[in-house]
Amino acid sequence: MTRLVIGLGNPGPEYAATRHNAGFMVVDLLADTLGAAYWKDEAGAKTAKVRFGDGDLVLAKPQAFMNVSGKSVKRLLARYAVPVEEVIVVHDDLDLPAGDVRAKKAGGHGGHNGLRSLHDAVGDAYLRVRVGIGRPPGRMDPADFVLEPLRGERLEQLREAVPTAAQVVVDVLERGVEAAMADHNG
Repeated sequence: MTRLVIGLGNPGPEYAATRHNAGFMVVDLLADTLGAAYWKDEAGAKTAKVRFGDGDLVLAKPQAFMNVSGKSVKRLLARYAVPVEEVIVVHDDLDLPAGDVRAKKAGGHGGHNGLRSLHDAVGDAYLRVRVGIGRPPGRMDPADFVLEPLRGERLEQLREAVPTAAQVVVDVLERGVEAAMADHNG
């Protein structure tokens, strides 16, 4: 059986160290940890395949901007014949305090443009690993906040959440979303 983990983010070096690329950061760490040999271009995404348990695990980073990433995700689901209920999507979340990580089973998009694109393309039944980035200060536009290049302490805070999020993904894969929620959604 093939499983699919999709990290949401924006392509390009100018977005690499932004809150909106938390999903890419987690998928990159999973690729390193699980020994992915290489990334390839397919279905509008960078993908890496590794053995995991009794099957294959495909790690994916859609290469369209986040607000249109659903098209790539839809093509990946079709290519690998993975039901949407088995897909894990890793994304940043304004509604969680910075550094918090939570697993979630299906649900709404909460105004997140990447999730909105996925909902439009494949529905809302996928599993999620939410990486908290907190709310913007004062009257800062949330779009500016998520795309703000991070340095120093702010970047370090985001990077510290990445290994936890990667572990939550592994827990969902190995034990199911309910167990991961029980362990990590305290």
